[in-house]
Amino acid sequence: MGDTRTTRRMRVAGKDSVADGVVTVTLADPDGGAVAEWAPGAHIDLVLGDITRQYSLCGDPTDRSSLRIAVLRESDGRGGSVFVHDKLEIGDLLEVGGPRNNFGLVEAPSYLFVAGGIGITPLLPMLRLLAEQGKPWRLLYGGRSRGSMAFAADLAAAYPEQVRLNPQDEYGLLDLAAALDAAGADTAVYCCGPEPLLRAIETACRERDHLALHVERFAPKEVSAAPAGAFEVELARSGAVVTVAESESVLDALQRGGAEVDFSCREGTCGTCEVAVLSGRPEHRDSVLTEDEQAANDAMMICVSRSRTPRLVLDL
Repeated sequence: MGDTRTTRRMRVAGKDSVADGVVTVTLADPDGGAVAEWAPGAHIDLVLGDITRQYSLCGDPTDRSSLRIAVLRESDGRGGSVFVHDKLEIGDLLEVGGPRNNFGLVEAPSYLFVAGGIGITPLLPMLRLLAEQGKPWRLLYGGRSRGSMAFAADLAAAYPEQVRLNPQDEYGLLDLAAALDAAGADTAVYCCGPEPLLRAIETACRERDHLALHVERFAPKEVSAAPAGAFEVELARSGAVVTVAESESVLDALQRGGAEVDFSCREGTCGTCEVAVLSGRPEHRDSVLTEDEQAANDAMMICVSRSRTPRLVLDL
């Protein structure tokens, strides 16, 4: 069985270079219709030949004429960015899934945004919205060099008092401790960027429990080994029971048993396959749920997570 997510065909309406190794891609309805509604923090799936990749939306949610993403070319990546940079042309038609949002903007007294490189993309619509609403926010934006930091000049010009640009070749690594220590109580901290940055800010925020951290990953984070051995999954709605072998995922086992379930990335990063857990204790291996959400044990990503108990009962 193939990928079961819902997709729609969209036309590449624009492709522009915005920084060293970064292009924006504008997608529109082939017939000129309105694009799907979305909110800051949302991402879409691009079906690029035999691979599917997730990219954050960085345009204007109020503009229903198109969707916009920004893509960093990663020669040693998994193939999606090279396809976008080297093969995608204006006029091409693509299958696009979503939008979906695992990184939504919450209500808070103030906001601190931390971006590393291409991680600026999901934050852009948030900054614009908060600026329009007159809410307090600050952005700490790092990258290898100024030339590699997409949208940096525009951000600094538009919000000179709120934006701190931190090219590594000029200033070194981001001073996360100073930025977090300057944040007021109940500040919502949003961070997107490479895995070392995400790990560093997660560690720093554990020591500052007055801050609420939100991160977005598009590559799986490192997790400890899952418990060995098979377990059972019960589908609450039908009563069917499926055995998940040590060598397969819950998703694979459910598909083998004939269950219809949504999925996309198979890496625990996109959130498509999230399922409610009614009983049992999952072994969480995803990169979507927060630590608190994982501790609640009431949902799991069935493409990567397993079980710490002999049986899980899922809302399927």
